[in-house]
Amino acid sequence: MYKQVMSSYRSRRSFLTTSALALATRRVWAQDAQKDNPVFSSGVRVVNVLATVRTKAGEIVGNLTKDDFILTEEGHPQTIRYFSRETNLPLILGLLVDTSGSQRNVLDEEGTASYKFIDKVLREDQDKTFLAHFDFDTELLQDLTQSKEKLRRSLANLETPDMWRRGRIGGGAGGGGGGTTLYDAVYLAADEVMRTQQGRKAVVLLTDGVDHGSRVSISTAIEQAQRADTLIYSIMFEGEESGGGRFGPFGIAPMGGGGNGFKVLQKMSRETGGGFFEVSRKMSIDAIYKRIEDELRNQYSIGYTPDQPAAGGGYRAISLKARRKDLVVQARQGYYPVD
Repeated sequence: MYKQVMSSYRSRRSFLTTSALALATRRVWAQDAQKDNPVFSSGVRVVNVLATVRTKAGEIVGNLTKDDFILTEEGHPQTIRYFSRETNLPLILGLLVDTSGSQRNVLDEEGTASYKFIDKVLREDQDKTFLAHFDFDTELLQDLTQSKEKLRRSLANLETPDMWRRGRIGGGAGGGGGGTTLYDAVYLAADEVMRTQQGRKAVVLLTDGVDHGSRVSISTAIEQAQRADTLIYSIMFEGEESGGGRFGPFGIAPMGGGGNGFKVLQKMSRETGGGFFEVSRKMSIDAIYKRIEDELRNQYSIGYTPDQPAAGGGYRAISLKARRKDLVVQARQGYYPVD
């Protein structure tokens, strides 16, 4: 049902009907995704959890064993059967960039910092990255690739709709006056790219967190990210409005902060196991990317087979904690079993 209401792929050369655009979107976003099989199989159900552990002071802890963790599903203790401190699994990393009018002044900064991040993190013989931007529609600028140069060129093409309408990117009509399809972009990235990929999966979301015009809700977008086992790292560019500089463990700010965008991005990151960060005078985007890089390089990969059968494929709440009280674990809070 949700697939029928997804945001359409916008061509810079022409504007098709809504139905034709939706079909074009699916073909473009899915062409690489067909190459791999889902992580879970219908035979043995293994749940994988990626976790980052820090001290309450924010320092990453990388020397724990499986016996240092307490894992439960729906309140039932679970046995950790697969455990690795060094995550050598392939990394599938997506960049989703808000190019609505409110972000026009930060696009150059975002593009430069994003490429420096990709250049450090991406292993060209193993990892893949894709780039999409969203405003009144969602557009894929670069399919999954192992090429840093392709990513660099795509990041250089980031523009806002205002720039596009002024003729800096082609010409023509269409598209409407504004909008920020944030939830649609997250849903589309999870459903059309991440869902069929194997390995570690994360999306870096650069936005002010405000959504105007999405066809799916925030809860639907989060659910699809959870179904695709994808972490969301949110980077918020609206420090003054949301009260910048309020960081807890992992850069996650406490609830009750500033505007709606603040809470939206925090919710997305918390419920998928990623992290929320806010660009401010105290924390630059480069510093934020350094923290995300550290987390991706120091994850624990934990696997278990649930002791209770999943009923109807509904959401299963999980809790992963450290036995040491001075440590804080960052991991997703649940999952949806594969039918």
